[in-house]
Amino acid sequence: MTQLIRFRTEDGGEAVVEVSEDEPGIVAVSRLGDAIADATGSLEEGLNRIRGIAQTTLNRLISLPRPPEEVTVEFGVRLNATAGAVIARTETEGHLKVAMVWRARTGGSAQD
Repeated sequence: MTQLIRFRTEDGGEAVVEVSEDEPGIVAVSRLGDAIADATGSLEEGLNRIRGIAQTTLNRLISLPRPPEEVTVEFGVRLNATAGAVIARTETEGHLKVAMVWRARTGGSAQD
């Protein structure tokens, strides 16, 4: 069975995401009017956690003694009622598939 979770966005919008009922933070609802549970934080708050993970990954990879000329990082992001956004166990398990590519720039770093 699945449950719907509503994430508010900072601009006043909302996103509804389907999650498994056994997802942490899901509380079973008993009334029909409560068919959509509200997430505890905004979508942006959850995604900021993922942004930090991506930035840390990039920083560590480009600081290698022989940094790669190109770095590609792919991962699945799963949305959760209480945690916001988390890295999924597998890419296919995620609600969002994120692929990021950094290319070395002539005369600069991938962070420029």
